[in-house]
Amino acid sequence: MEVQVAPLRAWDDFFPGSDRFALPDLKDISKWNNRVVSNLLYYQTNYLMVAAALISIVGFLSPLNMLIGGTVVVLVFLGFVWMSHNKDILRKLKKQYPTTFVLAIMLSSYFLISYLGDVMVFMFGITLPLLLMFVHASLRLRNIQNKLQNKMEGIGLKKTPMGFILDALEQQEDSINKLADYISKVKE
Repeated sequence: MEVQVAPLRAWDDFFPGSDRFALPDLKDISKWNNRVVSNLLYYQTNYLMVAAALISIVGFLSPLNMLIGGTVVVLVFLGFVWMSHNKDILRKLKKQYPTTFVLAIMLSSYFLISYLGDVMVFMFGITLPLLLMFVHASLRLRNIQNKLQNKMEGIGLKKTPMGFILDALEQQEDSINKLADYISKVKE
């Protein structure tokens, strides 16, 4: 399957007034997770642009430390994903508590980077973009176009970079999983 880059969403759709933002229902973690996954898929190119801007600024100020920090985070992420595919207890943790899994990756990266070099590069160049993405994805209400695009990705009509990352973390929308299961049964 060919990887497609999601289109850049209009900035007034990405960050308009407060009428399109609301606190998630903290009592319904599944619904909150679906909102985050949906927004991560839909606004992924916008998130990439914001992260690239922050990473570029920090990278310009401290290029070697940014390179070391980025390498450490990628290697730790790949290590955790590999371990979760080989250990059932980590797979269950990743599936049931994705935030805990990502926090474990970030804390491990933090300790390795603090051992190797500049922690502030990690905080501003790596953690801040991830935190901004998570906060926006948690607060941004979904719209019809958002849901439709995510269903197309979920049933395999298109694959994007964020889709691959969320697949590695085993985080997909519940309704997309049900639809994909149904389509695979029909194909059989």
